[in-house]
Amino acid sequence: MNEFIKLNVSSEITDALDQIEIFTPTPIQELAIPLLMAKEDVIGQAQTGSGKTFAYAIPMLEQIDFSLKCIQGLVLCPTRELSLQVTKEIEKLAKYFKKFRIATVYGGESYDKQNKELKQKPQIVIGTPGRIIDQMNRGNLDFSSVSYLVLDEADEMLKMGFQEDMETILKSIPENRQTALFSATIPPFIRSVSKKYMKHPQMVQIENKSLTVDTIEQQVYYVKKESKKDLLVRILDYYRFKSVMIFANTKAMVDELVLFLQQEGYLADGLHGDLKQGLRDRVMQSFRNSAVDILIATDVAARGIDIDGIEGIINFDIPQENEIYVHRIGRTARAGASGIAITFATSRSRRKIEEIEEFIHQKIMVMPIPTVKDIQKNNQKKMFEKLVEAMEENKENHDYDALITKLGKMESNPITIIKALLEMVYKQTKKTYADIEPISIRTKDKSLKENKKTYIMQVNLGENDRVKANELVCFLHDKFNIYREHIGKIVIQKKYTYLELQKDAYRFLLIAKNKKWKGKTLNFKVVEGFPKK
Repeated sequence: MNEFIKLNVSSEITDALDQIEIFTPTPIQELAIPLLMAKEDVIGQAQTGSGKTFAYAIPMLEQIDFSLKCIQGLVLCPTRELSLQVTKEIEKLAKYFKKFRIATVYGGESYDKQNKELKQKPQIVIGTPGRIIDQMNRGNLDFSSVSYLVLDEADEMLKMGFQEDMETILKSIPENRQTALFSATIPPFIRSVSKKYMKHPQMVQIENKSLTVDTIEQQVYYVKKESKKDLLVRILDYYRFKSVMIFANTKAMVDELVLFLQQEGYLADGLHGDLKQGLRDRVMQSFRNSAVDILIATDVAARGIDIDGIEGIINFDIPQENEIYVHRIGRTARAGASGIAITFATSRSRRKIEEIEEFIHQKIMVMPIPTVKDIQKNNQKKMFEKLVEAMEENKENHDYDALITKLGKMESNPITIIKALLEMVYKQTKKTYADIEPISIRTKDKSLKENKKTYIMQVNLGENDRVKANELVCFLHDKFNIYREHIGKIVIQKKYTYLELQKDAYRFLLIAKNKKWKGKTLNFKVVEGFPKK
């Protein structure tokens, strides 16, 4: 059952939500929708990506009379990008409303397309204040019938200098309208606007805190779309997860990945809504019993899955909703365990990654694609751990004494024998990998030189702790996945060590908590430079 039904929304809305596989309201939706449905004015304080668009759009669509050819709903946004995003979200919700019309009005585009949309008599207009006022002055916009007004990201509109434009537009709308104001922060101007232009507004606040646990290591790999499967193979071979869930956004992609991984020799199976219940149960039982160690699923199929011991989560597709990202990665690191959450992204989806980071209030570490050498090195490390464990368990095992004696007579150097045994073991696991072309990620308002900026970090380890540079480099790789090439100069003094780190590595250390070196809790902080001799 779609839980939005509890908020008394129409079947047209719930059917549209089912279509895009959204079944549970986010906190801001759960609090704001009932108030807005009751025609209360609302001030909502919530971060980007919290689900605020649906929080104000659902009540707006419920109240509009689609038989009327006049503007009844107006949404003001600070940017063209947000205006287009809001339009797309409302179009998803309005899929089952007949005679629905919407127009998007923003600067930087010719008037022809926008004028064409306005001539179709839309019931909802989305846009930026500057272009809306321009269209008002041209006589193309009439807000005399607006009954539902939304100020989206009002604090951003204030920062961008739209205060006067906003007030001009507000004065042109009937006073008996309903107003919803959403903002990440509530500066004094927002409060003055609410007093002047809103009627006894109800305040809805979503606590601003991290939404993901510290024991989940979050990573993002940037790769071309056509190389995502090749990257998936490398990631699976690099980490060798005992249990991993892979999320895809569509049923077709789940089926495609299951077939691909099975052909590559992995124990993988899939879950999606088209599978019959009996088959779904068998797939889940296989995953629980470790007969299958890779489960590929859509979000709707993964609802209700609560299994301890899942070591990794891979977002093969980036989720459309930020809440869903949190739900996905929360399936690892359960019961006090640690886990890794990996997301595949293209250069075009960089902004979506930044939006998720803003939503969860954490940075996601950008990782280099594992090389063949990295994979081999990591596998040998895991092999070493298994061998040490097996040596302890087999101290009293005499089943192979005769064979060992015979081999010893043939070859006096044990290294030769060990190499031969390791080659026999590795022979079955050696494989070749498709080449993956690395992509560079352009960052807004930052040059490539800025991206490669280094920082000096101080850590409370030194000569007194008998720390050595090579040990520290290995430690940073094992605990933080910081590669040697991320590290520059290292200076070790009696109580402290100073590290030169590239930007991404520095950010990752800042969010690290409770990491220990031989029982000592580590503290990292940025300093201005290396200490003087």
